[in-house]
Amino acid sequence: MYHSISTTATERFRPFTMSPEQFDAHLAFLAAEHYATWTISELVSALAGGATLPERLALITFDDGFADFHTCALPLLQRYRQKATLYVVSDGVDGTSYWMSKEEETARPIVSWTQLREIAASGVECGAHSHTHPQLDTLRPARAREEIVASKRVLEDGLGQEVASFAYPHGYHGPAVRRMVIAAGYRSACAVKHVLSHADDDPYALGRIIVTTNDDVDQLALWLAGFDLPEAWPGERPNTIGWRMARRGAALLGRRLG
Repeated sequence: MYHSISTTATERFRPFTMSPEQFDAHLAFLAAEHYATWTISELVSALAGGATLPERLALITFDDGFADFHTCALPLLQRYRQKATLYVVSDGVDGTSYWMSKEEETARPIVSWTQLREIAASGVECGAHSHTHPQLDTLRPARAREEIVASKRVLEDGLGQEVASFAYPHGYHGPAVRRMVIAAGYRSACAVKHVLSHADDDPYALGRIIVTTNDDVDQLALWLAGFDLPEAWPGERPNTIGWRMARRGAALLGRRLG
């Protein structure tokens, strides 16, 4: 799971901003080691059909939909003939990342519709990342449902093609949010977890590895060899449920005070 490929970032967002040179090195490693790269929907379809997966398989995903995906990441993906999935905040298209106030990055450009159509035409899967990037599991059900449904509708209208995959903002979700994603017609959804996914992973809570600017090729090689990270687990851990309850309490208090 990558975010931004750029040389500029605020101090708070710098960990999630990788230089083009470093991303180039990651892709060169995948190519040299003969990793197949699929989109999320390709993986889910293959698993549903009982297909045998390649011995070396990596899925490259990007969250948010920053404009630098088009200018920096896409040319490198094309150079190495690698596939990827880009999860886009639909309300941000043709605008900026206004939701990133904590990172002091509210003016960071998001892809334009023209750029997004070019990205989709290149073979990159374009998925939904909610409409405005809230913590879905802290919202009232009607609001959470609208975030999920609107993101699919807006992106499909703008791209003229189906949007089949979703990524939970911040990775936050729960059983209720997961059911909403299924009901909206998505066929997969990505969480975060910072774990290795596997063939039996939940297709509506796929585990992903958080890649930061500090993660060089040696670290990437260790992860892909199965070191330093556990495999994704079934269900939810108690601390995940407890953290959700704490965030919901804070959100409810904020609504009452507001």
